[in-house]
Amino acid sequence: MKPAVKLLTNIEVADMLGIKPNTLEIWRVKGQGPKFKKMGRVKQAPIRYDEAEVLAWLEAQTCASTSQYTARNQLAQLEAA
Repeated sequence: MKPAVKLLTNIEVADMLGIKPNTLEIWRVKGQGPKFKKMGRVKQAPIRYDEAEVLAWLEAQTCASTSQYTARNQLAQLEAA
């Protein structure tokens, strides 16, 4: 049996990450941050985040040094171009 998916609101994820909810909105527009789910097709449809995906995204942000962080950002900029 597949485990139940825990869906989190924008506010819950912002609290989890220690950021403002608006930051998540900006990240969604820019294609950054954790993956999200749009719960419908209309503009006002709620946004939810799979808790497991948020935790995986957070783990992927771990760096051992500032040079690793810089290299990761340079790669992301090249991919975006």
